[in-house]
Amino acid sequence: MPDVAVVGSGPNGLAAAVMMARSGLGVKVYEAAESAGGGARTSELMETGHFHDVCSAVHPMALASPFFRAFGLSSRIELKTPELSYGATLDGGRVALAYRSLERTATELGRDGGAYRRLMGPLVRMVEGVTDTALNHLLRVPRHPLAAAVLALRTLEQGSPLWGRRFQEDLAPALLSGATAHAVGRHPSLAPAGAGLLLATLAHVEGWPIPVGGSAAIVKAMTDDIQAHGGIIETGVRIDSLDQLSSAKAVLLNVTPPAFLGMAGNRLPPGYRRSLEAFRFGNAACKVDFILSGPVPWAATELSDAGTVHVGGTREEIASSEAAVADGRHPERPYVLVAQPSRFDSGRAPAGRHILWSYCHVPAGSTVDMTARVVAQIERFAPGFRDVVLQSKVTTAADLASYDANYVGGDFSSGIIDVFGIIKRPIISPVPWRTPIPGVYLCSSSTPPGPGVTGMPGFHAAKYALKDIFGLPVPSLGRQAS
Repeated sequence: MPDVAVVGSGPNGLAAAVMMARSGLGVKVYEAAESAGGGARTSELMETGHFHDVCSAVHPMALASPFFRAFGLSSRIELKTPELSYGATLDGGRVALAYRSLERTATELGRDGGAYRRLMGPLVRMVEGVTDTALNHLLRVPRHPLAAAVLALRTLEQGSPLWGRRFQEDLAPALLSGATAHAVGRHPSLAPAGAGLLLATLAHVEGWPIPVGGSAAIVKAMTDDIQAHGGIIETGVRIDSLDQLSSAKAVLLNVTPPAFLGMAGNRLPPGYRRSLEAFRFGNAACKVDFILSGPVPWAATELSDAGTVHVGGTREEIASSEAAVADGRHPERPYVLVAQPSRFDSGRAPAGRHILWSYCHVPAGSTVDMTARVVAQIERFAPGFRDVVLQSKVTTAADLASYDANYVGGDFSSGIIDVFGIIKRPIISPVPWRTPIPGVYLCSSSTPPGPGVTGMPGFHAAKYALKDIFGLPVPSLGRQAS
């Protein structure tokens, strides 16, 4: 048994393993599936030669993450970053576009351009403080108090009935709501608003990149680094009990609270156990992947240049769709998040063909196939879309839960995204990654800062394990470190 055992090879588990291996410790990663990656795998889901991201596809959070910045991710893999970060569709061929240039974005938003510039400008200028606040634990004292205050005030505005007071038209609100709806939940509400403002800020700074070769490229960069520093990754190995890891000095678990309860048996104090038992999960996603005979025939041709498209109509329509999911219903006109990776990475499909990645929100545990509704919603804004679809593959919420044990009920966020769900993740504590069992730490997206391919839950858990168990500092993560 090595010094450190890591259970789960998603980006958070791999980030923890990178930290430990670079500290000179013996590290072994255990993964139940046959390949590493968790929510960052890329596979040939249908025909050979068409490479689809199984979960995450576009990675603004990876570029912003303090862990991946220190790791030098952008120098280890090739990233294609469209100048047009994302677009939001409206009827009649109308569209709202978020460029990397905030000024260009505001200029094209018509009468609301100035209001949008005033909303986003301070966040863009203070992006370092904004990302530091958002990608760390909210219970700590912020290192950038002004940026934290600006983000908080704008979150209060956009997460409350005041969310429309700045705007006179529908383009800017639709643009913001498209980003906000990445987090499953009612609109307006605070946690999704904060997430949306962070994503919108990143869109106007470094953009929303697409990894060449798919999300698996991120995983390969991390596994290569772990192995280069002596770490071992074992796939096809399921860990059901901490007893299987009893010889390790430190154990880092990229698992959800229910899984940890099962692994810990009767070793947890009653109060902590009750907190984990009360941990709440959110609603889910139904994912639909497509093979196309050509690019999506968007009515607004500008969308061909967007890596991501938010298909949902006006702010009010997106809010209605999200409210239906919150009420346990499957929306007839769902908000659909669409990524177009083969427009920027030609190796993802054979010449003349394209792949399209999409998902919509559904109630937790849903077995409903939303393909027809997703196709109809895209067709609404891209007439003729049905004619270019060669194949499609649906992954229901129930399928997502079966694919990854961390996606309980199909909740790809590994925990509900509301204010209390972000603070109590999984307990209210200044160091929620520590558990009452000495040497055992949680490092999944069920811990702060929550979902997204950031590696930050793994970074935080490893930081405390290094300090508590080994008396070691955070290692250098750059390529030259050993």
